[in-house]
Amino acid sequence: MSGAPGLAVLISGGGRTLLNLADRIDEGDLPARISLVVASRECPGADRARARGLPVVIAPGDLQAHDLDRFCRDAGAAFVALAGYLRLLRIPPALRHRVINIHPALLPSFGGPGMYGERVHRAVLNAGCKVSGCTAHLCDDRYDAGPIVAQAACEVLEGDTPASLGARVFDLECRLYPGAVRALVEGRVAVDASGLARIAPPAR
Repeated sequence: MSGAPGLAVLISGGGRTLLNLADRIDEGDLPARISLVVASRECPGADRARARGLPVVIAPGDLQAHDLDRFCRDAGAAFVALAGYLRLLRIPPALRHRVINIHPALLPSFGGPGMYGERVHRAVLNAGCKVSGCTAHLCDDRYDAGPIVAQAACEVLEGDTPASLGARVFDLECRLYPGAVRALVEGRVAVDASGLARIAPPAR
């Protein structure tokens, strides 16, 4: 995969989504290479990345555009995937429409500052929603905003807890996100004049 597009993955926690992407790359389902992992703090995900042989940079605080640009240029990363990254990200012009995130709800509902992990699933349950899911979207300089690339939904079951709903949504994320990242690195995601993301089918 030495000629595959470089991908910088940004994390803040356990690194499950990072490892899912790494597994899909190893299995040949995602034509990319993880050239850098940027963690907002020392965390289990950073340790797991190191154990996988991936280069890790610790960058506390909100990541500024010039820092992200420098990290990506130095690592040869043409795209960025957020994988449980909890800090506000400033995106440099060179990476516009090249940064993607996965959120554990059906945006634009249940997004924004402070909405992550079990907080999201608890809010979904408290609102009495009958469906939930996950959203892959291109990033701008706001939390959980930017054009939606793909979504997947699941039923909210009677008796669900934030943990049980979260486990079911994470299963969806593990299937949806690699495909959305693949479409991005293959150049099949475009943003039209109305600001909506359009995905072209894979080349035959």
